[in-house]
Amino acid sequence: MFKDRSAFLLVIVFTILIACRQKENNATQSVIKKDTPVVKMDDVNPFAPIDISPMDMSYYPVNFPVLKMTGEATGSPVMRVIYSRPHRQGRAIFGKLLKFGEPWRLGANEATEIDFFKDVTIQNTKIHAGRYIIYCIPFPDKWTIVLNSNIFAWGLKIDSAKDIHRFEIPVTKTTSNIEYFTMIFEKANAGAELIMTWDDVMARLPIKFTENNN
Repeated sequence: MFKDRSAFLLVIVFTILIACRQKENNATQSVIKKDTPVVKMDDVNPFAPIDISPMDMSYYPVNFPVLKMTGEATGSPVMRVIYSRPHRQGRAIFGKLLKFGEPWRLGANEATEIDFFKDVTIQNTKIHAGRYIIYCIPFPDKWTIVLNSNIFAWGLKIDSAKDIHRFEIPVTKTTSNIEYFTMIFEKANAGAELIMTWDDVMARLPIKFTENNN
């Protein structure tokens, strides 16, 4: 009888201890939920909100900064392009969001810039080393690519009076829809091509330079 009573008392004591511990945990959770602030992106980055069209930079030679750091490249790159990357978000792009025959900044936000660190040739036209705005006028079967001298202009305020060169290039349809607008350089004969692609459209601008720039 004594052993049974002792076991019974132990069960009661353990039950009381467990109940007290659970009550403390509930109270603690209640305080945490009430007093702990919810971390928002603005709290983490109060000085510069995250842009939905991030800025990016493409080089030729491709990955030039990495090649420079590892000692595989010296001097300056041949060219680079600085642009912001809008994304589709389910929208119809060419002919809808971007009207045919109307200038487009080749990106978002600031006007897209292209740097040539050395003289190059585009469609038999010599382009002197320097920085230019690059934009396009899209059509269903071609793009007009424009180099403009109005550096630091806002992308939607392109001053066509400062256009320097214009080039027409064909466009092709892609087999997949590209979510983010993309500009990259790809090696080609006697130079490289600036590839521009978004949605189901791709355009290539051939750029030629001397052999030692490859």
